[in-house]
Parts: sequence; C-alpha cells; structure tokens
Amino acid sequence: MYCTTSSLLGVFVNKALLLHEMSWVKAEEQLRRADVALLPIGSVEQHGPHNPLGTDYLIAYKLALQASARTSTLCLPPIPFGVSAHHRHFPGTIYVKPESLRAYVRDVLCSLADQGPRKVVIVNGHGGNLHSLLEVARELRGERKAFVVVYQWWDAIKELYPKEERGHAASLETSLNLYLHKDLVDMSRAVDEPLKKLSYELKGVYVPWDTRDFTSSGVMGISTTASEAKGKEVFEKALKELCSLIEELRRIPLDRLLKA
Repeated sequence: MYCTTSSLLGVFVNKALLLHEMSWVKAEEQLRRADVALLPIGSVEQHGPHNPLGTDYLIAYKLALQASARTSTLCLPPIPFGVSAHHRHFPGTIYVKPESLRAYVRDVLCSLADQGPRKVVIVNGHGGNLHSLLEVARELRGERKAFVVVYQWWDAIKELYPKEERGHAASLETSLNLYLHKDLVDMSRAVDEPLKKLSYELKGVYVPWDTRDFTSSGVMGISTTASEAKGKEVFEKALKELCSLIEELRRIPLDRLLKA
C-alpha cells in the first residue's frame, strides 16, 4: 500500500509548501518567489529502548512542515542521516562522516541558491550535525552564495524543563514523539538512567567519548516523566521560535546578511 505525504502526516501538511510534491512548473514559480527556504536534517540513531530510531529527523521534519504551513515558506525534503558514529554500538544506528554531510548539504544549498532562495533555515534535529552545518554556512556566506542559519529546538526551549529531562532520549524527546507520532513510542520500555560517572576525572580535556561510555540503555536522564501534553507544549514553543526566526530573516535584506 502506498501512502502520500499528506496521508502520513495529516494536519501538518494542509498548507505546507513542499518542494517534493510540486511539478517543475509549480516549483519554478515558488522558487522564483521564495526568499527563505527550510531544510530539515536529523539522524537515524538509537533513542533508548522506547523511541524510534528516526526521532531526530522526524521531529525536525514536523517542525519544518508546520513552520512552512504557518509562514508560507518553501520546505525541502528532510535529510535523514547525520553524524552519529558515537551511537554506532546500538543496532539500527546509520551514520555518515562529517565530511560527507558537509559535502552533501553544500551541494543541496548551492543547487537551491542557483534557483532562487538564498536565505535558508536548517532545522537541525541532531546536535552531532551542528559543527558540519556551521562550517557549510560559514563557507557559503563567505562566498556570498547564501545566508544559512541552523535552528535547534532544544536550545529554543531549554528554560522550560530541568537538565535531566532534556538529555538524549529523555523526557522532552520522548514527549515530542508522544505528541507527534504516539504509535511509534513504547512507554512500557522507557527507563531513567543517569549518566555513568567515569572512574577518572578530566578537566580541560576533550575525549572522543561514545554513547555507551555513559549509558547502557541509550537514555541520558529521565524519560518516564514524558507525556503527550508536555510534548505539545515543547512543540508549540519551539515552533513559535522557528516562525519568528523565519520572519526576521525575511525582514532583513540579503545583501546586509551576506556582508562580512
């Protein structure tokens, strides 16, 4: 059985401007008029025994879809895979190298800029992608090709809940999953796992830790307090901030943004 994007995502795509659902004729018109575009990016990686592997890109895509609908902003298809090698010990994690993500995203953004939109909001659902995405954004701005910003939902709402609920696969991510796609969450498997204390302390040193160094379940913090209501609150707050960012980018002339 084949399902359209609309049937899979329901209300979230009622008014979204989805590039991949347009013909080239319709796309030509939209690309010519668009000044801002959205590019959702995430990862396919472990999110504890209770959350789907696609958590990061699924949340990013839902945010981008609803922001597109509310602000009439062109939305590109999501890039699902990210820089997730640190989760590789958990089955189902699919990751790419940082240089692979940089090259891929750069090609996508250059292709987009050649056709119209040169202001782009990357809706990033996975923190491991951030350094690679910022490198691309810096390059494209330096070349005066495009002005790219990276939006991360957890940074926009971090004052709402305590740190132990904001960890990887913890209460906030789980709550968003319950709100956005409840059928993919198995709360009977939810666990609370504080980060393991290492046998030694290092100060002023960066170490290439893997997730399994800190957690055996994949959860970093408290996940059992998750709820659909909490997910709705987090989503609406994150969405409001994303929409405000889009409108602010629209307001500022491109030449001013590209000025080094």
